[in-house]
Amino acid sequence: MRAILIVRLGAMGDIVHALPVAAALRDRFPDTRIDWVVDERHRALLELVPVVDRRIVLRTRSASLRHRVMDLRRTLIRESYDIAIDVQGLLKSAVVARLSGARRVLGFTAPYLRERAARIFYTETHDPGATAHVIEKNLTLAASLGADVSGIRVPLRVPASAALDAVLQRHGAAGNTPFVVLNPGAAWPNKRWPPDRFGAVAQWLRRAHGLRSVVTWGPGDETMAAAVVAGSAGAAELAPATSIADLVAIVREAALVVSGDTGPAHLAAAVGTPVVGIYGPTDAARNGPWSADDVTVSRFTACGCHHKRSCRLARWCLEGISVDDVVAAITRRIGT
Repeated sequence: MRAILIVRLGAMGDIVHALPVAAALRDRFPDTRIDWVVDERHRALLELVPVVDRRIVLRTRSASLRHRVMDLRRTLIRESYDIAIDVQGLLKSAVVARLSGARRVLGFTAPYLRERAARIFYTETHDPGATAHVIEKNLTLAASLGADVSGIRVPLRVPASAALDAVLQRHGAAGNTPFVVLNPGAAWPNKRWPPDRFGAVAQWLRRAHGLRSVVTWGPGDETMAAAVVAGSAGAAELAPATSIADLVAIVREAALVVSGDTGPAHLAAAVGTPVVGIYGPTDAARNGPWSADDVTVSRFTACGCHHKRSCRLARWCLEGISVDDVVAAITRRIGT
């Protein structure tokens, strides 16, 4: 086999959950070129994935629809793919896979697609069956091609980072003072636990464990992160501005990451850092950290806005998670 194309356009956490597919395919086909189509907003993450040969960018922000389709089509046709694998299951991702010109275009059967219309663009479909975690579901596509999926391997390179150096140097000799990452932001508003509660957790971490907290933030989240710091009574500090590479390095160095269902939590799980996840509208069993040692606090079963980006209820499910609930989860994860 000469070339395989993986299609998973975004977002950060979803790409992390698809990386084991690339790892399994690389192990199965060591001499085959493996390329990946990604939304231009997430290319930086794939630059840290050594098992991918080429990152092909879909210009969702920097080109019109007509030009992005034409440019992508020209690029893909030149590569002569044997197989294109749509891990995403959306209509647009299925179209991208078909645009590759691959002889075989593989996706999930209709009940397991996010948009059932995607099915018409596949030449083959695969039924993943009963899987608990989305990584396990994704890996069934690799298994259908003969890959060994008995374990989960996330191929992610941890780079050097000036932002991490700055975090470490603020508190004396690098590496001598453990820190916890608190990540209050999320793309969905109803995935965000209140900043004052994160601040209270930072106070408890310092009081009970002598741990300082570093509050990470992304575009548009700095005000929320600053509110966590303001509510921490000096127990937390604001992280410097970070690239994706910086964020990977920082969460890898952390003693613990406390976060909702969002990219930094999934990056932490990928590099083996202990995680305490705070979940409401999404299912931690499906989307949470996959290590048996990690702990999640979830209100999914009681949530009235399952898998919806916003909530119109007067009280969000995450508001039912107390500081004591998260403190208890941290105690379970790192001990007393």
